[in-house]
Amino acid sequence: MKDLFAAIEKTKNKFSLGFKERFKGSGKLDESPIEDLETLLLSSDVGVSASQRIISDLRASVGKDALISDELIANELKKSMTKLLESVEEPLFVNNKSPHVVLIVGANGAGKTTTCGKLAKFFKAMEKTVMLASGDTFRAAATDQLDFWGEKIGVPVVSQGHGADSASVIYDAFTSAKSRNLDVLIADTAGRLQNKLGLMEELKKIKRVISKIDNSAPHEVLLVLDSGVGQNAIDQVRVFNEMIEVSGLVLTKLDGTAKGGVIFSLAHDFKIPIRFIGLGEKEDQLEIFNAKQFVEGIFT
Repeated sequence: MKDLFAAIEKTKNKFSLGFKERFKGSGKLDESPIEDLETLLLSSDVGVSASQRIISDLRASVGKDALISDELIANELKKSMTKLLESVEEPLFVNNKSPHVVLIVGANGAGKTTTCGKLAKFFKAMEKTVMLASGDTFRAAATDQLDFWGEKIGVPVVSQGHGADSASVIYDAFTSAKSRNLDVLIADTAGRLQNKLGLMEELKKIKRVISKIDNSAPHEVLLVLDSGVGQNAIDQVRVFNEMIEVSGLVLTKLDGTAKGGVIFSLAHDFKIPIRFIGLGEKEDQLEIFNAKQFVEGIFT
C-alpha cells in the first residue's frame, strides 16, 4: 500500500490540498460548497458525469439541511468515490483454457510493451507458465524491448521482426504455446491511432486468425492507458471499443501524473473492469486494482 500511496502522490496532492483549501469549518451543504466541490473534482480530472454522480450521492447521504464539517464531507466523499470504483474492481481471471490468451492494445506511448513484461512477471509469480508474442511489428524497437523483458523474467518470446504480419506472429505464438501446454500467452500489438482504419483491420484480423485455433480467443483484451493523458483517455477507450471489444483496463504511469482522477470517469462512463494499475517502470510495479486503497490514497 505504501508503494501505491507514493505513486499517486501527485494526484493526491492536487485533490487533497484543494479539498483542505476549500472546506474549512462547518455550515450547511448549500450551493456554495457544492460548487466548490464540483470545481475541485473537475480540476482533478474526475470528469463531468462522474463528478455529478459523486455530488448526487453526497447530497443523498448528507441532506441539504444537515450541518457539515470538512471531516464529514471527506468521509462521505470517500464512500461515494469508493462505491463508484468498486463497480469496476474485478481482477483478471485466468480460466482453464490452455493457453489463456491476453491481447494487449492501446495507443503509442501508453506503456503496452512494458505492461506485457510486468504481466509476465505477475503470472510467473502465480506459478503460471507464460509466453510473450511480439505483435507490434510496426514499431522497430518493440520486439527488442519485448525480448529484453522475456530474458529478464525468463519467459519465451515469439517474434518475426520489424514489418512482419502481426496476426501471423500471434498465430504462431498461440500454436507454440498450445503445443507446449503453457498457461498464458500475452500478445503485444501496435498502437498507431493516426492510422485508425489500418489498426482496426489489423486487430480484427488478429482476432479472426486466432479464433481459428480457439473460437473463444482472445480470452482477455486489455486496453493500456497512460494516466497522464487525463480526459483524453475517455476518447481512447471509445476508439478501441469500436475496433475490438475491450474486457479490461490497465492504467499506467500513475507515478508521473496529477491526472489520476480520470479513473473515476472511466469507471462511470464505461464500467469496464480495471484490472491493474502501473506504479512505475520496474517489473514488480504492477498492482491489482483496489478501489478502497486508491481512494484512501488520494485523501491520505
